Amino acid sequence: MKKLIALLVAAIAMPLFAGEFPAGSPKFGTDYKAALEQAKKENKPIILVFSAAWCGPCQSMKKTVYPSKEVTALHDKFVWAYLDIDQADNATPAMKYKVEGIPHIQFVSATGKDLGNQVGGTSPGEFAGTLEKVLVKAK
Repeated sequence: MKKLIALLVAAIAMPLFAGEFPAGSPKFGTDYKAALEQAKKENKPIILVFSAAWCGPCQSMKKTVYPSKEVTALHDKFVWAYLDIDQADNATPAMKYKVEGIPHIQFVSATGKDLGNQVGGTSPGEFAGTLEKVLVKAK
């Protein structure tokens, strides 16, 4: 019985903790349309992170990749949005970018042009390299 109670508490708590971002994370928004507006205003490309609380690789990237020293240097060069695919508001952008697996990280220019995507987890160094390439494409 104690194991069952512990499992229930963990199942309830996981989504609560999954919503938190560790120190050093980029300033993630959670609204797709607001991210588009901010990108136009600031003339920065967008990183749309399609994710879910139950996705192990998504949570791993949240904890180890986005706040990493390799990626921190690039935080201010992008508008960041963390879009939970389990929220109804994110269904339209998920369909637009053909999200089939998560984490699905979509790169979009300030003008709305598709700059490519990455599906699946990666290391901090590899992700930083990808972001550098996206910045070149965005110019």
